[in-house]
Amino acid sequence: MNGLKKLVLTIALGLTIVSGVTIGFLGPALFQEGNPVPLLVSIVKLKLTDTDYVQFFNTEKKSRYLSSNSGNQPFKQVKEFMKSKGWVFEEQMGSGLIFLKDEKEAIVLTRQYSKYFVIWDVSQSVIR
Repeated sequence: MNGLKKLVLTIALGLTIVSGVTIGFLGPALFQEGNPVPLLVSIVKLKLTDTDYVQFFNTEKKSRYLSSNSGNQPFKQVKEFMKSKGWVFEEQMGSGLIFLKDEKEAIVLTRQYSKYFVIWDVSQSVIR
């Protein structure tokens, strides 16, 4: 029985060390958007379903979406989403995509989340 306790303790200690080292190296990337759980759930939804983007944050002022980085067209899903709402892509300025509709202007802010995903923020006034 004493040998079993040592084995369990060794495995637990090993897992703790591996987890600590992993979080130490990946922590900044995992936690760059705050709580990583909604993003991890969204990543799983993107991978397991046939959707192009997933909404993972919603307030009265803005919605936040996650989409796959499609390599040479990282903002394709953003442009298609805005087009479905009646907005026309005008230009890109830095990380902002500018859209026009009825002489109004909307800016969608984007940022890279690892090399595989893009996060984008859309104002609620644009979506309605």
